[in-house]
Amino acid sequence: MMEEKKKRCVECGSHVESLYVQYSPGNIRLMKCERCKAVADGYIECEHMILLIDLILHKPQAYRHLLFNLLDQPTVDSKGLLWKSALIYLALDAYRFIFLQLARQGWPSSSSGGFSSILLFSGKMIFDIFLGNFLLFAVFLVMTSGEDNVSRLKDRSLVSSILISSYFKFFLLVTLVWEFPSSVIYVIDLFVLSSNAMVLKVLTKSTSERCIWTCVAAHATRLLAAEGGALATGDEKEK
Repeated sequence: MMEEKKKRCVECGSHVESLYVQYSPGNIRLMKCERCKAVADGYIECEHMILLIDLILHKPQAYRHLLFNLLDQPTVDSKGLLWKSALIYLALDAYRFIFLQLARQGWPSSSSGGFSSILLFSGKMIFDIFLGNFLLFAVFLVMTSGEDNVSRLKDRSLVSSILISSYFKFFLLVTLVWEFPSSVIYVIDLFVLSSNAMVLKVLTKSTSERCIWTCVAAHATRLLAAEGGALATGDEKEK
């Protein structure tokens, strides 16, 4: 039988035995945290839209509710959630790559190699996406190892949390409806970075400065790898 995981107070992050007591269907009483004396999780009675707004506003309480009290439950298929999040993440990265490619060089034409040029473009896209994300998560894992962060991260998978906190990538789909300059991609990247930093702060309880610099290093490494590949492709095309 799977052991039920303890919940967290969204205000201070302490473990609590239960978040509410249910007297009858639709009749519950929210429990208070023994440490901070505040309601342990007020989001239980809130609409999902309020949670989404607070996530966009980067409220740590909303991230604690999402990571520890909503997704970290025995009824949630953690492996299935991880794979689905990874697939969506990679698909949005592929769209990001195509969007930048169209803005910079346009789609490979049939006159410049036909099917082979499209195949080469697809291969480069897959290589850049996997290399960039490998470097991204490698930097995250290296910079959050050591000290006592490792024991704290055992409560929640770092990889799945980073994937989930990258939900700002969904705003890439807005470019399918309205026309935006390619610079909007980097604005979305900045929001993804800030959301990742908030997740690190919630998971590791490190300082905001440390979490921000960790995310800056990880995303800068990924961006440099992607830009280096784009420059190399551009040089080859000139030749």
